[in-house]
Amino acid sequence: MGIFFGYIFLGLSLAAPIGPVNAAQLDKGIKSGFFHAWLVGLGAMTADAIYMLAVYLGIVHFLEIPFVKTFLWSFGFFVLVYTGIESLLNAGKINFETRKQKESKSRSFFSGFLMSISNPLTILFWLGIFGSILAKTAAEHDAAHVAMYSGAIFIGLLLWDVTMATIASSCRRFLSAKILALISILSGLSLIGFGIYFGIQAFKLLF
Repeated sequence: MGIFFGYIFLGLSLAAPIGPVNAAQLDKGIKSGFFHAWLVGLGAMTADAIYMLAVYLGIVHFLEIPFVKTFLWSFGFFVLVYTGIESLLNAGKINFETRKQKESKSRSFFSGFLMSISNPLTILFWLGIFGSILAKTAAEHDAAHVAMYSGAIFIGLLLWDVTMATIASSCRRFLSAKILALISILSGLSLIGFGIYFGIQAFKLLF
């Protein structure tokens, strides 16, 4: 059980660093509440599951193709910059009425999914870090233990998802409209910043 909880902690540690998904969760939680922020994280976790499956299937060399790398960086650039600009444009419109409005649940889910599935850093993690963890675990344990420890990593990711959604939705109750708008602006700028970084990487691969 000690090893199992160790893998849960690993999942928490991997999810905790502030990145595009966390920034989007904060923004979504402030605007639309807990459930929408949680769905953003759930969408990202779905993308994580796809990459985990890819590691199991050994789809590693395909992603080393320069064209594929360039496409992934470029796609990440467009998704993050678009989401960031949308956050900036809507920042000034946040008030107590807009926070009560219902937004499409599927849109929240797919925004998190697209951010994660198009993030080359996520790909590098799952193919690199998780790939090595999987190799080590498979060498020391049977298939049942490998599946159990992989599940423990996802439990850690899920716990962080719920934590971020709770923080974001709780904060909006105590903050003024101006502060909420400022947080939304900072979240948007953060997403655009990540997007620009991805764009630079795509440019380097192209030229």
